[in-house]
Amino acid sequence: MPTEISDAGFVMRVHRVRTEFVLAACDAELIGRKLPVGDAGRTVQVDSHFYGERRVSREELLWALQRATIANLLGARVTRLAEEEGYIEPGGTGELGGVPHAEIIAMVG
Repeated sequence: MPTEISDAGFVMRVHRVRTEFVLAACDAELIGRKLPVGDAGRTVQVDSHFYGERRVSREELLWALQRATIANLLGARVTRLAEEEGYIEPGGTGELGGVPHAEIIAMVG
């Protein structure tokens, strides 16, 4: 049974690149954080320019996921929602700076 995931805990932005519908979505509280990458002291900034800053509902995020040809998902809640809805296989996430991360590419043939 799916876990209840509260609304407005997500931010997202849709990027149109030629024929691609690229969805970038993350847990809202990650915006502005710097996540450590590798052992050389490097970090990656979770930026609102890429992920957006407008909070969206679960339904709006799922609407965008259904249409996305590419999705970049960051955060425990957003990746759990994608897993519960069948977009990610159980255990199909990696980590970026200790935060669950997944990239989805739709192969259309």
